[in-house]
Amino acid sequence: MAKELSPEQNERYARHLTLPNIGEEGQLALLESSILVVGAGGLGSPAILYLAAAGVGRLGIVDFDKVSISNLQRQVIHSNGAVGEAKVDSAAKRVAGLNPDVEVMGINQRLTSDNAIDIIREFDVVVDGTDNFETRYLIGDACEALGKPWVFGSIHRFDGQVSSFNYRNGPNYRDLFPEPPPPELAPNCAEAGVLGVLPGIVGTIQATEAIKIILGIGEILAGKLLTIDAINMEMRTLSFNADDSRKRASVADLSEKGSFSEISPLEFVKRTNEGWSPFLLDVRRPEEEEIVNLEGTDLRISHLEVPSRIEEIPNDEVVIYCRTGGRSSAVARFLVESGWHPGTVYNLTGGIHEWSDTVDSSVIKY
Repeated sequence: MAKELSPEQNERYARHLTLPNIGEEGQLALLESSILVVGAGGLGSPAILYLAAAGVGRLGIVDFDKVSISNLQRQVIHSNGAVGEAKVDSAAKRVAGLNPDVEVMGINQRLTSDNAIDIIREFDVVVDGTDNFETRYLIGDACEALGKPWVFGSIHRFDGQVSSFNYRNGPNYRDLFPEPPPPELAPNCAEAGVLGVLPGIVGTIQATEAIKIILGIGEILAGKLLTIDAINMEMRTLSFNADDSRKRASVADLSEKGSFSEISPLEFVKRTNEGWSPFLLDVRRPEEEEIVNLEGTDLRISHLEVPSRIEEIPNDEVVIYCRTGGRSSAVARFLVESGWHPGTVYNLTGGIHEWSDTVDSSVIKY
């Protein structure tokens, strides 16, 4: 750890140095810290910007998506010039222009049960900027197994939530939400919509919590859920406790946990050209099917209708796709939990968008 700040750092962090709870010692601690942000989207954008500006020494950014025009309404770390670029690369360039003290580790892949432990163990704190339940439970289990604190955030239309889990062995995500909701109760931003400034509010609060955890100052949202109602401009804090009867996650449990499989569009095409013929399920809405459709699709059922029409899906090898992979991932998890063998259920990673990027550019991205 550096013993003192450089003259340039003294000027850059001057407003921190005058704070009694930070000062030079705290700023040096920030510069030696590492924070992983999972998702460089609506929540990750403000979190990354403010963590970088604060002087967090090493920032990990996990994201497998590319910047699209529809992102720019809320994902303020990206720009028009970055459309089509990997989000981790766009975010890394923005951080480099903001603060040269910060080392960025861009991880251009999806966080999965295969890589979560290895990625998360390298960081002090995790900030969750995702928009799906599968990844949140994965982050929660991995952080619990590794003893890492993580800051949760979620947004829906005009509402937001923030909490800090696994802080000093405090309550974790499964203590508040023991099981994932069914797919029909889990719409994402693309389906439900979101006020563009709301992720800025929530992501900035997440960055605040992460900095407080690094510095060991203030009151952390451990065992507390902050709810934000932007339409009425109201905030409430709800308390919850750890469930002592719940089995805690371990590294071994996470490594051995059965789940559905992932398959990329390129791998799907390669295998089908070699004779593989799985059932191809589209879980988008009818109006999306009218825009574009993948050749060979056997059935389209909106992901919201899957629980009531599950008998129409053969209990055999099935590949599920949607626009970008979020809804299909939720349906894949639902099928496995409903009795399908994990080895026969595949989520098409990146959905229509990755297919357009890697297989056939004539397939429309929307």
